[in-house]
Amino acid sequence: MAFAMAPPKSDQSDSAPLFPAQNATAFILVTGLFFLWGIPNNLNDVLIRQFMKSFEITRLQAGLVQSAFYTGYFVFSVPAAMVMRRHGYKVGLVVGLLLYSVGTFLFLPAAEARSYSLFLLALFVIASGLGFLETGANPLIAQLGHPDSAVRRLNFSQAFNPIGAITGVLIGTLFIFSGVELKAADIARLKLAGTYDAYLQHETMRVIAPYLVLGVVVLLWTLLILRTPFPAIAAGRSSGSDEPYGSYRELLRYPHFLFAVLAQFCYVGAQVGTWSYFIQYVQDYTHLPEKAAGYFLTGTLVGFGVGRFSASHWMKVMRASTMMGLFALANIVLVTIGILFPGWVGLWAIFLTSFFMSLMYPTIFVLGLRDLGPNTKAGASLIVMAIIGGAVFTPLIGLVFQTTKSMAAAMVVPLVCYLCVALYAFWGYKLAPAAAR
Repeated sequence: MAFAMAPPKSDQSDSAPLFPAQNATAFILVTGLFFLWGIPNNLNDVLIRQFMKSFEITRLQAGLVQSAFYTGYFVFSVPAAMVMRRHGYKVGLVVGLLLYSVGTFLFLPAAEARSYSLFLLALFVIASGLGFLETGANPLIAQLGHPDSAVRRLNFSQAFNPIGAITGVLIGTLFIFSGVELKAADIARLKLAGTYDAYLQHETMRVIAPYLVLGVVVLLWTLLILRTPFPAIAAGRSSGSDEPYGSYRELLRYPHFLFAVLAQFCYVGAQVGTWSYFIQYVQDYTHLPEKAAGYFLTGTLVGFGVGRFSASHWMKVMRASTMMGLFALANIVLVTIGILFPGWVGLWAIFLTSFFMSLMYPTIFVLGLRDLGPNTKAGASLIVMAIIGGAVFTPLIGLVFQTTKSMAAAMVVPLVCYLCVALYAFWGYKLAPAAAR
């Protein structure tokens, strides 16, 4: 998932320090959260491939990994905001970290029982914790120092999130993938010898160690946060909690906002769905082993990070909406190539889509909240909840594959999603609000 963008840098001064010296420890601990929540987000892309092997399930069923995960985000984002408004950021972050760690520890009984349903529950719990972390960490970082340096401070912290995402894929590739991929004849031989179930159990158990280690790290981070004095803004009610939240009904007057929710829903679906099935696409059309495919996935995530930094630079000379429209058109072309020319050409085309999708989430977010006035907070919560697109479109891609038996054909789903983003970038964001009644 991409990350919210702070206000334009031109609105602020570079003279203020990044953070006051007395807030250094709190700043480091909260910044570490950006790295920590990036890891499980993209470990899911490895889990999908691993569960297809260890549970012998279809790509449609494997796509439920993302459904369970992003449903957790969807369900707990608003409760997380309510907890932090009442009890403060620090309490909310601790609750999120505890949920995160509990979810990782649930991987042990899930693996021992070889229960796919229990794995999905564990992922839901992890994502519930991440919903708390994402809801609290961004605004808290912005407020851990002088307002004039808020943009630089938030951009610095956000830079650790894609590093976490890349780390997650590398961990999965190195420690979850065994590199053992049986052919039909091998499976028949193991079944005849009565050892096939032991092989499946071994493959299932490979997910335990990375998640248990991650859970221990998260618990240690929780203890550090509990023992560290935080500034008053983190210990008490969140800043601005007495300000009007806005009216959801009034948001219906803003067609540009409603279109933004749809565009965000489609974008997140395209991003999550593409990454979730990227390994399958690589293996289907190049026949590379799973570890090599995992390294390709790592590379495309690096491209995503490069795209984010490049876009920030180019936005100094080009309107954000125009750039997003051009990037969406680029991805339409690239995905079309991936559909029509599966193989190495298609692989590199799908690989490059990560670079061009990088600016879409924050740009849609900012354009959608334009001119909402007192309804901005309510609008922001709905745009964040649009990440449920990751839960909807990922299994839909799996369903198209099950119907067509073609991973290339299944890429038509993200293609349609990018069409929606392009339409919003060139036209939808300009829609004028309806007159108040």
